[in-house]
Amino acid sequence: MSLLMDVAVETSNFPVSFTAVYVVGFIAAVTLGSVAWYNSKRPAGWEDKERPGIVPKVDKDPTPGIGEPRG
Repeated sequence: MSLLMDVAVETSNFPVSFTAVYVVGFIAAVTLGSVAWYNSKRPAGWEDKERPGIVPKVDKDPTPGIGEPRG
């Protein structure tokens, strides 16, 4: 039995890069989602709460997609 386990461990080629992509993607999704949520209209009960200092303020463009592209 231990021989089979040793063979299974030695031939395991689980792609570490595949897992790393999912981990980095999850962290990015949580970070960007948090920034978007804090910059959106506050849900009920959160109207009087202040924005955390680590979340950047994102201003809305009054005319998105119209005119010359910005720098």
